[in-house]
Amino acid sequence: MGVQAREELIRQQEYLKEVFQQAPVGIAIVRGPHYILDLANPEVCQIWGRNPEDVLGKPVVEALPEIADQGIIQLLDNVVDTGEPFIAHELPLLLERNGNREKVYLNFLYHPLRNSQGGISGVIAVAIDISQQVKFRQSVEALNEELMVTNTDLDNFVYAASHDLRAPISNIEGLMLALVDEMPVEVLESETVKHVLDLIQGSVNRFKRTVTDLSNVAKVQRHTDKDMSNIDLAGIVAEVLLDLEPLIIAADAQVVTDLAPDAVIVHFSAKNMKSIVYNLLSNALKYSAPERRPHIIVTAKRAPGYVLLSVKDNGLGMDMAEEYKMFSMFKRLHDHMEGSGVGLYIVKRIVENAGGSIEVGSEVGVGSTFIVSFKC
Repeated sequence: MGVQAREELIRQQEYLKEVFQQAPVGIAIVRGPHYILDLANPEVCQIWGRNPEDVLGKPVVEALPEIADQGIIQLLDNVVDTGEPFIAHELPLLLERNGNREKVYLNFLYHPLRNSQGGISGVIAVAIDISQQVKFRQSVEALNEELMVTNTDLDNFVYAASHDLRAPISNIEGLMLALVDEMPVEVLESETVKHVLDLIQGSVNRFKRTVTDLSNVAKVQRHTDKDMSNIDLAGIVAEVLLDLEPLIIAADAQVVTDLAPDAVIVHFSAKNMKSIVYNLLSNALKYSAPERRPHIIVTAKRAPGYVLLSVKDNGLGMDMAEEYKMFSMFKRLHDHMEGSGVGLYIVKRIVENAGGSIEVGSEVGVGSTFIVSFKC
């Protein structure tokens, strides 16, 4: 090699060292059989918790004695012996920092360093400290696990409470009926007594509905996939319309169905699908606008990976600023109508438990459209 070529090579090496020193990732170069640290930029020194003067010119195990039993030397040996790079993701290491051993997580690359003859003379190490990201993710995972345990406990409580409350409310209703049987006819005919008995019966009925709703919520929370099968969506819509026929006739509602042939077979729970369709259609009837004839359109079509079921009405509509209330438990947007406020909550949980989603678009005084996406 001529003098000019040698000088050019030296300039290139110096330039590379300057780039390495300014790089936003940790870079180190080790050479020889003892892996002498020939270069350690500021970023890698920060990762190690060392100053450059404390590590340069020393074997790795002398500069970082705590890594001796953590498999790092074996990784370097393997790169030198095979000539193959080694990539690690989220590798945990215990490093001595400020007198304390601290666990850090690194993404790094070990790449063989070859000399002019093609032989391997050392290893280039490139490292990124991702400890904060990993620890944050671990804390989120731990929190999620804790929340799952808490949710399971709450689900179990709701499930037990919904069953345990049935007997007391039935007893109260039975005692009231027994009391009525013992009352003289003239007392029962009193307007005041009739009013009080109606209030008591109304409270009992609301309590029974609440217990039933809690039981339904508990069943959804404890969902299983055992009853999943290929079901006929058109058949379920027809069945629900038959169940709702008295309400449809009473409201003089017009219900139009348009179900695409390639969208009527859905892999889902038949019982849960009926609950979804029933809730959406009964709400469309319940919250119709008094000044116009109810008009409800039920459609189904296929989209990539999904079947989309849509229920559109021309009813009262809702303020989309309060959308968060629609799918919350015991939240209601129209208090003048009877209901517990768990129907849409149950629909949302059923759909999301099966990997689908539900969306709503609504305008006060115009109507609402609910679109349910079922995974194919």
